[in-house]
Amino acid sequence: MQVILLERIAKLGQMGDTVRVRDGYARNFLLPQGKALRANKSNLERFERERVQLEARNLERKNEAEGVASKLDGESLVMIRSAGETGQLYGSVSTRDIADGLTNAGFSVSRSQVELRNPIKTIGLHSVLIQLHPEVEVAISVNVARSEDEAVRQAAGEDLSTPEMDVFEFEEDEEAEDTEEGAEASEEAAEEEA
Repeated sequence: MQVILLERIAKLGQMGDTVRVRDGYARNFLLPQGKALRANKSNLERFERERVQLEARNLERKNEAEGVASKLDGESLVMIRSAGETGQLYGSVSTRDIADGLTNAGFSVSRSQVELRNPIKTIGLHSVLIQLHPEVEVAISVNVARSEDEAVRQAAGEDLSTPEMDVFEFEEDEEAEDTEEGAEASEEAAEEEA
């Protein structure tokens, strides 16, 4: 189906472009959301009449998004989750969790604006893109940790995703190796005497 875009849509085109899209995408998303019109003569004339208002509205939205982006840029969001010793989460952090966390921090962000290709399934610092406007995106840092203390340590640069070996276990392992070597040496000496 041919449609006229009423706003810029990533990977599709700019405002005013006539593009060919799948029928379902046009009927279920672009047309109901007011992002496009069917490409015919009357709609093309309507778009040309309303072009100035559409561009002004787009510029206004872009300026608002840039204002929010300047406040949101470099923001760090801490998510406390249960995880195993290897740093693997028992659940995951999804777009809904990130949007809710930003809303609780005082920003108005919806799930659809969070660009997360795959859910976050490990502890650590993760960079996530927030698409505030088709032309404005900002990166935030999501700090996934088991506790507030771990979140602070991760933010300082410590890697907590690998399990730490206790010093006591290491010393016991060395003692065991020493006794095994001593036993082997005494067995060799006994064999030589015989």
